[in-house]
Amino acid sequence: MNIAILGAGTWGMALASLLDKNGHSVTVWSALQSEIEMLKSSRTHKNLPGVIFSEGIGYTDDIGLAIKGSEMVLFVVPSSFIRATAEKAAPYLKDGVIVVNAAKGIEKCTLMTMTEVIEDELRKQNGGFDCKLVALSGPTHAEEVAMGIPTSIVSACEDEEVSLKVANVFLNSCMRVYTNNDVKGVEICGALKNIIALAAGITRGMGLGDNTKAMLMTRGISEMTRIGLAMGCKRRTFMGLAGIGDLIVTCTSVHSRNNRCGELIGRGMSYDDAVKEIGMVVEGYHALEAAMELAERYGVEMPITEAVSDIIHKGVSPEEAMHRLMNRDIKSELET
Repeated sequence: MNIAILGAGTWGMALASLLDKNGHSVTVWSALQSEIEMLKSSRTHKNLPGVIFSEGIGYTDDIGLAIKGSEMVLFVVPSSFIRATAEKAAPYLKDGVIVVNAAKGIEKCTLMTMTEVIEDELRKQNGGFDCKLVALSGPTHAEEVAMGIPTSIVSACEDEEVSLKVANVFLNSCMRVYTNNDVKGVEICGALKNIIALAAGITRGMGLGDNTKAMLMTRGISEMTRIGLAMGCKRRTFMGLAGIGDLIVTCTSVHSRNNRCGELIGRGMSYDDAVKEIGMVVEGYHALEAAMELAERYGVEMPITEAVSDIIHKGVSPEEAMHRLMNRDIKSELET
C-alpha cells in the first residue's frame, strides 16, 4: 500500500519504520525542510537514539507530493497542528482514501476530537468528500515501537471493515492490533490520560510514593470514564488498550513526556521551564483547558483534572492541590 505520513516526530518516524518493514511504500512529510534534510542524510532521529531507518522510506516537505497516489494518509503531528495540517492536505486527498489520525488531543476552541477536526476541515474544502476516518491509539511509546518491542494498539472506525483493513496494515510480530467502533471513546481516552500522567508525575516530583500513583491512576480512569459515558462513549473502551492500557504506560514510563513534565513541576519548576527542559510537545497541557470545559458542559466531576489545572493555570502549590484532593467528601467507589 502507498502510505503518506504527515509528521516526522518520534511517533511519525516509529510508524514509518514499522510500515516500511511491513512492505508498504512510505513517504514522510514535514513542514520543516531542515528536519527532512536531516532524515534524508542521516536516516536517524535525534529523539530515537540507536534507531536507523531504512533507505526505502521517502521524505519530502511538499505535502502534495507526499499524498499523491497514497491510499492511506496518517496524521501524526501534535494536536495543536492537526487543523492546519488538514487544511494543507485537503486539496490533495481523493475520494476513497483512508485517513488515519494518530495524534492525541482535544481542540480547545471547539472541543472536537482529532478525527472530528480533520473531518471538519476536509468537508469545508471538499464538500461531499468521501473518505474513511480512523483513530489509532493505545499504549505505544515511539521509542519502543521503533525498536520492535512487542506492542498493542487500537484501530477505531465506525466502519468495522475499514478498522480491520487498517489493523492488517499495521499488524506484525511486534505489533498486535485490535479493532473498536467507539471512535470518540478511543480519542477521549488518548487525550485525557495525558492529564492524569501529569498528575502522577507531579506526585513523584513531590517525593510521594507508589500508593499515591496507584490512587491517581485508579481514580483517574474513573474520572475519564465518567466524562466519556456522559459524552456517549462505551464503558469497555476505557477498560481497554486506549484507556487503562495507555494510562498505565503514560503514568509509569520513563519515555512519557507528560509524566516527566509533571515530575519537574512537582519539584518546583514552572510549566514553561519544564517544557523547555523536555524539548518536546507535552500534550496533557494542551488537553487541560478542553477537559475543564467538557467537565462543565456535561456536569461531570473531574477532581484530578481540576487539581492539575489549579497547579498549572492558577499557581496553586502541588501540596495544596493534593491536600484538597485528599480531603474531599467520602464517596462510594461503586458510583459511576
